[in-house]
Amino acid sequence: MPCEICGLSARNKLCEGCVNGAKAIHALLTSTKSDNNSASTREPANNSTNHSANTSSSNLFVSKGFTLALRRASEMKEKVNYLTSCLTAFKGQVHKDILVKPGNDGPSIAAHKSLLSANSVIFKFMLDSDTCKAPPGHTITLAELSYLELYALLEFLYRGELPKEKLEKHVYTLSIAADKYEIKLLQKYCEHHMLGSLNTSNALKFLEISETYKSYSHLKAEAMIFIIKNVEGIVFTPKFDAFAVENPHLAVQITRASVVTNKNKKHKV
Repeated sequence: MPCEICGLSARNKLCEGCVNGAKAIHALLTSTKSDNNSASTREPANNSTNHSANTSSSNLFVSKGFTLALRRASEMKEKVNYLTSCLTAFKGQVHKDILVKPGNDGPSIAAHKSLLSANSVIFKFMLDSDTCKAPPGHTITLAELSYLELYALLEFLYRGELPKEKLEKHVYTLSIAADKYEIKLLQKYCEHHMLGSLNTSNALKFLEISETYKSYSHLKAEAMIFIIKNVEGIVFTPKFDAFAVENPHLAVQITRASVVTNKNKKHKV
């Protein structure tokens, strides 16, 4: 009989893959609940423990549907851990003690040194330096960001997410800032959005970002695939002409990949 979840052949109502997938998700969610209940009374688990748990989960044979669900559950756990670190930062230092200034002469935004340091190795280095060992109200400047872009960045650091319209508006600059300041969750957040919104208008821009900032290797592969599939609607445009001038090596890669794809299609025919 077919599995009631994935439709594959099964002896009972569920196939082996879906049963194992359900067990993996249950184990992960149980672990997350346990971690949250004990977060205030113990130190964070060390890397070796987390690696062992992740390895055991990844070795399970799971169907496609449960693989996706397991990935979503893992993302939820990562987000919970992220917000827990923000809460710890707040507990460590309640009052805002740093001003962050944009590069367009906009107003400074008050923030917490502890929060910035907790979520970015680069911010931690900046704020631990002698120049930042100053009384509350000291200012750092992120010259590459406008006021609205800086506000969106800090909003993400405090909330772990952004409204969709704000992310769409600032995804380019936020993805660059996430790479520059090594904000891992924001990198994943931006890449996930870019992967889900690939179209003929933005594919070249996304490819350029992924080539310049190596954190987005998965985005580069998917953007290249998308461009090759829609090559005629992309390369015969003024936008591609400008792109080729600025990125000749990527234009060559697109041309070569297109030739190989066409040859493979001819061989299949």
